[in-house]
Amino acid sequence: MSLPWWRTRSIRGRLTLGAMVIAVLVLIPIAIAADLAVRYYISQLAWDETTTAASGVVSKIQSGHLTTPIPANGPINLIQAVAPGGRIVATTNAARDLPALSPVWPSPQNRIQMLVSCPLPGDGCIYVTAIRADVTPGSLVVYAGRETPLMVRSRVLAAALTAQVLLLTAFIGWVAWKIAGRVLRPVDDIRQELAELTERNLNRRVPVPAGSDELARLAMTANRALDRLEDAMERQRQFAADASHELRTPIAGIRAQLESGLLHHEDMPDAIRAALRDTARLELIVNDLLFLARIGSSRAEAPEEVDLTNLVTTHVANRPARLLPKLTADQDVRVYGVESQLARALTELLVNADRHAAGSVSVEVRRRGGEAVVVVANDGEPIAAADRERIFERFTRLDSARSRDRGGTGLGLAIVREVVEAHGGTVAAESDGQGVRFVIRLPLARLPLAAAELPQDR
Repeated sequence: MSLPWWRTRSIRGRLTLGAMVIAVLVLIPIAIAADLAVRYYISQLAWDETTTAASGVVSKIQSGHLTTPIPANGPINLIQAVAPGGRIVATTNAARDLPALSPVWPSPQNRIQMLVSCPLPGDGCIYVTAIRADVTPGSLVVYAGRETPLMVRSRVLAAALTAQVLLLTAFIGWVAWKIAGRVLRPVDDIRQELAELTERNLNRRVPVPAGSDELARLAMTANRALDRLEDAMERQRQFAADASHELRTPIAGIRAQLESGLLHHEDMPDAIRAALRDTARLELIVNDLLFLARIGSSRAEAPEEVDLTNLVTTHVANRPARLLPKLTADQDVRVYGVESQLARALTELLVNADRHAAGSVSVEVRRRGGEAVVVVANDGEPIAAADRERIFERFTRLDSARSRDRGGTGLGLAIVREVVEAHGGTVAAESDGQGVRFVIRLPLARLPLAAAELPQDR
C-alpha cells in the first residue's frame, strides 16, 4: 500500500505544510471574527449618527420650528418626518423622491427603534433610526437613514481579510521553512557523514551540534554506535587473523606429517598418529568456533528455568578431573536460560581450573540479592591485573606453548564470557596473590516470565 503523498515529502516540507495548515485554521476564525466586529462597529456608529440626526429633527418638531426641506446633518442626508397614514410632512432634498424610509411605526411605549431598511433603488439598504415625536396618537415619526458604507455592502472587507489571511499564511510558511531548514541542518550533516562511511573508514564521526538538545543527543548516540561498530569490526578483523593463524598451525602440521610419511614409509604409522592428533586439535578449534557462532545467532534452543545448584553439583560430581573440586552450594538457586550453554560455560571454567591448579579447586554457588553467583577458584599462579580482561578474548593465552601442550584452544574463557553475557550476566577474573577466582553473576529467575522477557541467544 502506497503512502499518502504528504508522507513522501521531506520533514522540512511536512513541517512547513503543518505550520501553514495550523496558521489557516487559526487565522480563518480570527478573520471571521474581525469581519463581524467591523460590521458591528460600523452599524453601531451609523445608528448613533442617525439617532443624533433624528433627535435633532424631533426637537424642532416639539419646538414648532420644523421646516422643509429639512437641512442635511453631515453624512446623514436621508431624513423624513412622516405623519400617521404614511404622509411625508417634511424631508431633506436627498430623500424627497423616496418613499417612506421604513414601514416600521414606533409605539408610544417604544418611541425609538433602530433597523436596516432597503427603500433605495436597486434594493439599496440603509441604517435607519425611527423616533416618535411624542406619545399622542397623531404624533409624527422622524426617520433618519444613512447608506450602508461601501466596505460593508460590497466584498471589499471580505477580500481584504482574505488577502491578509493568505499573506500571513505565506509568511508563516516561509518562516517555518527557514526555521526547519536551520533546525534540520545537523540532521543533513549527519546523513551525509553516514553516507560516506565504509568499512575502510569507520574512524569518521558525525558532527555534534552545540548544546544538549535532541539533535545533539542523536549525534552523540550515532557516534557511540560508530565507536561500537568500529570496535566490533576491529575485533572481527583480529579474530579472523587469529583464527586463520590457529587453524593454519594444525593444518600445516597435518600436511608436514603426511608429506614425511610419503617420503619415509617406515615412519608412516607415526606420521598418521601425529596427523590424527593435529586433526583432533583442528576439530576442537572448529567446534569451539561453531559453538561461539551459535551463541551469537542461533535460536534453536529455547530458554527455560535452570536449577543452577543441580547443574553445578552434577557436573562437579560426574566430570573426570585431576583434582576433585570442593563444592559449596546454596539450595534451589535458579536462573533462566539455555541449560546446555550454561553447562558448557561451567565445563570450560572447571577444565581451566583443573589445568592450572597447583593442588586444589573450589566451586561455590550462592544467592546474593537478585543474583546467582558462581565462583570457580584454583590455587594456581595469580593473573596479573593487566591480563584479567584480556584472557577473555578469543585465542588469548598467557602461556601459548604450555596451553597448546595441554590441549587448550584459546577459546574456553571467550566461550564463558559469550554465554554469560548472552544470559544477561557478567564474568570476571580475580586474583588476591594466592590463586585465581572466576566469578559469574546471573539474574535469578522470577516466575512467571514470558519468553520474550528472558535472555535468549544474542
